[in-house]
Amino acid sequence: MSPRKHTVDATKGVMEIEWPFFGELSRGLALKVARAYDPEIVIGIATAGVIPGAVIAAILGREFHSLVVSRKYRSSRERESPEVFGSAPREVRGKRVLIVDETCDSGETIRLALSAVQLEAPIAQPPTFLAIGLNYADHVAESGSQRPAAPVVFDKQITCVVGPGAGIEVPTVAPKWVDYEGELGVVIGTRCRNVSIDDAPSVVAGYLIVNDVSVRDWQRATPTMTMGKSWDTHGPIGPWLVSADEVGDPHDLTIQTWVDGDLRQDASTKQMITNCWELIAHLSTAFTLLPGTIIATGTPAGVGFAMDPPRCLDAGSTVRIEIDKLGVLENPVIAQP
Repeated sequence: MSPRKHTVDATKGVMEIEWPFFGELSRGLALKVARAYDPEIVIGIATAGVIPGAVIAAILGREFHSLVVSRKYRSSRERESPEVFGSAPREVRGKRVLIVDETCDSGETIRLALSAVQLEAPIAQPPTFLAIGLNYADHVAESGSQRPAAPVVFDKQITCVVGPGAGIEVPTVAPKWVDYEGELGVVIGTRCRNVSIDDAPSVVAGYLIVNDVSVRDWQRATPTMTMGKSWDTHGPIGPWLVSADEVGDPHDLTIQTWVDGDLRQDASTKQMITNCWELIAHLSTAFTLLPGTIIATGTPAGVGFAMDPPRCLDAGSTVRIEIDKLGVLENPVIAQP
């Protein structure tokens, strides 16, 4: 079985991936095929719910549209992509389309033990990596700051992204104040602007864990935080992208951070000052959010620099962050090579 290409009137072409086959054999292979085809838009076909096409679209940074079809369609042997395309949204006209079909029979299941593979960052190059500061009241208090009147928004450079198990480097020129921040990451699934609070859930592809690693002396040296938040390897994300339907309400998830087995942070996302939907509405008022954009929604109390005495990260340490329904993100701390 291989990807099928179609030429459809009014488009540049269509490729179809039968997800159960690729999903069980190798999701990495499916993504390589998708990247090689370089679609401008992704359409997901399923019988219900959020589908893998949304995940692929987010990783590729492409627009996503879903088609929910009947059980009759699923059992039909006469399915043809051009017919599906005929009921697709108008936005696909004149574009190169990737169809991710979750309705096909999967055949034999092939599984690999997690210990036998090395997970990479689920979104290796997000179009934008946004982060929110001072979004938990207890973290505001421990930082000695005032509760912000509006969300504190900053960028992390996308070159800081690494995956589970990758080393967090302690910079040679700034070794003293490297700190951890366990956070819930929201991943945008569709290009959007001026999103209302009520509509915000519909633009989310899924969620992941973020460690907003911070070099505190560089962070505090200037009015903006970019230089303290964007060092290479200082954006661990993962361990995977969990689709929005699997998580449900993201505002009642326990978030915990350990350093070398010592529990440092223990909170709930319900304690956010500005919740996920309000953040999406606020951000999209000013600028367009692109598929694959990561929004790190802020960290609770328990960061190292605020302890007495401070307890920041040293080479040889290990940071472990766990969030309900998302799994565990663990990274060693290493000296800068």
